[in-house]
Amino acid sequence: MKKYLMLSACVLALPVFLSACSQSENKPATKTKAAVTQMDMQNINQKLDAWFETVFMDGLSKYPQQLTTLGIKKDYDKWNDPSKAFSLDQTDETSRNLAHMRANFKLEDLDTDHQLSYRLFEIQAQNQIDGAKWWDYGYKFNQMFGVQSTIPSFLINRHRIDTLSDAEAYIARLNGVKEYLGAHVKNEKARATKGIQPPLYVYDHVIRDAKNIIKGEPFTKGDLSTILSDFKKKIDKLDITDEEREKLYAGAITALKTSFKPAYENLIAEMEVMQAKATTDDGVWRLPNGAEYYAMRLKRMTTTDMTAKEIHDLGLSEVARIHGEMRAIMKQVGFKGTLQEFFTQVKNDPAQYYEDSDAGRDAYLSDATKMIDIMKTRLDEVFIVKPKAGLVVKKVEAFREKSAGKAFYTQPSADGTTPGTYYANLYQITDMPKYQMEALAYHEGIPGHHMQIAIQMELENVPKFRKYGRFTAYSEGWGLYSEYLPKEMGFYQDPYSDFGRLAMELWRAARLVVDTGIHDKKWTRQQAIDYLTTNTPNPENDCIKAIERYIIMPGQATAYKIGMIKILALREDAKAKLGDKFDIREYHNVIISSGPVPLSIMEERVDDWVASKG
Repeated sequence: MKKYLMLSACVLALPVFLSACSQSENKPATKTKAAVTQMDMQNINQKLDAWFETVFMDGLSKYPQQLTTLGIKKDYDKWNDPSKAFSLDQTDETSRNLAHMRANFKLEDLDTDHQLSYRLFEIQAQNQIDGAKWWDYGYKFNQMFGVQSTIPSFLINRHRIDTLSDAEAYIARLNGVKEYLGAHVKNEKARATKGIQPPLYVYDHVIRDAKNIIKGEPFTKGDLSTILSDFKKKIDKLDITDEEREKLYAGAITALKTSFKPAYENLIAEMEVMQAKATTDDGVWRLPNGAEYYAMRLKRMTTTDMTAKEIHDLGLSEVARIHGEMRAIMKQVGFKGTLQEFFTQVKNDPAQYYEDSDAGRDAYLSDATKMIDIMKTRLDEVFIVKPKAGLVVKKVEAFREKSAGKAFYTQPSADGTTPGTYYANLYQITDMPKYQMEALAYHEGIPGHHMQIAIQMELENVPKFRKYGRFTAYSEGWGLYSEYLPKEMGFYQDPYSDFGRLAMELWRAARLVVDTGIHDKKWTRQQAIDYLTTNTPNPENDCIKAIERYIIMPGQATAYKIGMIKILALREDAKAKLGDKFDIREYHNVIISSGPVPLSIMEERVDDWVASKG
C-alpha cells in the first residue's frame, strides 16, 4: 500500500469522506518568499505535480470500479474491495502521504496554483484520516445509491464491451457478485450489532430493488432480465463468430444463475431479518455519538462552521422570503386566494403534466433536451470556457426508478467515450411537472452540473485528484446558482416556469429546515413530510421520497442553498467593488477554473480576482 487515492465518494463511490470542512489554516503567503528563485519554484512545482500523479494513479490502481469509470480497462474483471481492513489500510497510506508532502514540499516555495493543490490535498487527506472514525456510519444499502442497485447500474452504464475479452470480463464480474455483495452484507450485519442500521422504511425499498433485479430470464420466466438484456445487446454488436457469441451468452447465464442470483437471494433474506429489528426513529441522533456525527456531516457538506440551529433558522428565513416572491407571481397571473391554495391549483392543473404514457415520457425527454440545446447557444454571453464532453438526457432505468431520486447527473468518462448524463425519473409522471422542468434541466445539465463537472474533468495542468474530487457545497451550490442565472439571461418567460424556478429554490431552502429538523431536532419522518407538503407546491410522493433521501444522507441536502448563497454573495460584493470593471464571464471563470473548493477558498479566489482588477 504505497500511495493514496482521492476521488469523490458521491460520484465514484469510494468509501471515504471528501467534502471538506472550512479550513483557513496554512493559507498561502501573500507573496512567494524571495529565497526561492523562479527556476527553483518551477522545478518544485513540477516535482509536486509528478508526486500527485504517482499518488493518484497508484491509489486508483486499487479500485477496479473507479478504473472502469475513468475508462481504464485494468482489472476489468474485478470489483472493489469492500472490507474495513482495506479501507483502514488506505487511510494509513493517506497519513503517510500527507506526512511525506509536508516534509518534502513547503507551501511558500510553490506558485499560486500549486499552493491551491497543496492545500486541497491537505484538507481532503485530513478529512479521510478523521473520517476513519465514522467508517461504520452511512447506510450502504439504501434506496438512493445502495449497493443492491449500483451493481447493475455500474455494469450497464460503465462496463463497455468493445472486445471479446471485455465480454469475458463482464462475465467474470457477474461471477464475482456473490463474494462482493456478500462482503457488503457481512459489513452491514456487523454495523447493526453496533446499533447502526437504516430506519425501517429503507428495507422495503432495498428488498424491492433486489427482487426487481432478479426478475426475468434466466431467473424467472418472461422477458430477459435487466442484466442479461444489457449483456446480450452489447455482445450482439461485437464482430465475433456465432460460436463465440453463443459461448459468451451461455457463460453469462451460468454466472447469473450460480453467483448473481444466490447473492441477491442472500441479500433479500438478510435484509428481511434486519428489517424485523429496525426502528421508526429516523434521524442520526439515535446512532451512537449521533450528534457528533451529524455535526461532522454538516461541516463536510457545507464547508462552513454553521451549527444545526443556524442552518435551521436560515432555512426558515429563506422559505419566508421565497413565499413572498411566489405571492408576486400569484398576482401576476391573477390568482385570488392563499399561497397554499395556489400551490393546490398548480399541482392539480392537468396542463402542467405530460401524458402518463411512453409517448408522454419520450416527450419530456425530448423537451428537456431542447431546453438544454437552446441554453447552449447562449453560453458565450456568460462563460469563457465551455465543456467539450457531450450530454444526453435519459430516463432512469426501470429496475431502480421506483426508489431513485427525482433527477440526477452522472459525469462523462475521462476518455470522452461516455457522455455526461442527466437522468430524469419519470416513473410517476406527476412528480415531474412542466413548470419545474426548465430549472431542473439547467441544474442537472447546462449551465449546471454538466457545465461544472465536465469542465472540471477537462482542466489542464491540475492534478487528477482535483479533476475528480468533489466539495458538495461548491458543486451543488453551483447547480442551484445555475437555476437562477438563466432568469437574469431572460429565460423563464412563462410566469409558471418562473414559479417553478422559485419552487425549486424553495425546495432547497426547505431542506435546511427539514434536514436539521430530522437529525438535530428529532423530527419524525411524517413531521418532515408534512412540512414539505405544507410549504412547497411539490406533490406528496415527491415530498415522501425527498424526506426519505435526507434521512439516509444526513447533511447533504443543506449544501445546495448554502453554496448558492455564497456564490451570489461573492458575485454581488465583486460587482459593488468593481463597478464597470465587473465582467460576469470572468467571475464565472474564477469560480469554475479552480475545480471544486471549500467555500472559504472560493472566497479567497474571488477576493484575489477583485484585487487584481483594481
